[in-house]
Amino acid sequence: MLVLLVEDNRKLAANIIEYLEAEGFDCDYAERGDHGLALALSQHQGQPFEVIVLDLMLPGLDGMTVCRRLREEGVSAPVLMLTARDTLDDKLGGFDAGADDYLVKPFALPELVARLRALVKRRSEPEQELVVGDLRADLRARLVERAGRPIPLNPSCWTLLVTLMRASPAVLSREKLEAAVWGDAVPDSDALRSHLYQLRKAIDKPFDKPLLHTLRHVGVALRA
Repeated sequence: MLVLLVEDNRKLAANIIEYLEAEGFDCDYAERGDHGLALALSQHQGQPFEVIVLDLMLPGLDGMTVCRRLREEGVSAPVLMLTARDTLDDKLGGFDAGADDYLVKPFALPELVARLRALVKRRSEPEQELVVGDLRADLRARLVERAGRPIPLNPSCWTLLVTLMRASPAVLSREKLEAAVWGDAVPDSDALRSHLYQLRKAIDKPFDKPLLHTLRHVGVALRA
């Protein structure tokens, strides 16, 4: 199992790496947030990391920024965030940035290993359902419902929705959404806009709270 550890405390990092390697993990290491981001992105196109252990307070880029950037770039490896700050706002901020789990320092190394294995196992199991707020997509039956109300979608809107739900709450650029639907054969520039309009009409118009958000000059996000 290939792990990326991004941690600026060298003594702690050395202890973690030694323990993980004794447990059968292969480890790569970065001391700075910007270096960890670059390493994860470079590996993304080759042999990607199966899990990332990311400290919250880092030089270069903080852990939340690194995690958010990874999700924006399509890196789906589970992220376990380490922090010395045990507050609800910190945890919610980490989850909003795309983290999968949270571990407060000081922690027991066996617990770290157990959490990493659970994250990897969970990610390796076939996805059956995606949920964002009260919106649910059944991937096997290709059914969508919000607040229990069925929502019919055409194939392109289905692909857009699944792509956005998998990335949620991260923002996806226009180019990433076009590639998800059409690959390299992107039609005229109004096609994506038209499908996003149809998707918004289907999943948001009948409800009080919008889930689909367009960030001007940035991209689109699905957020509860």
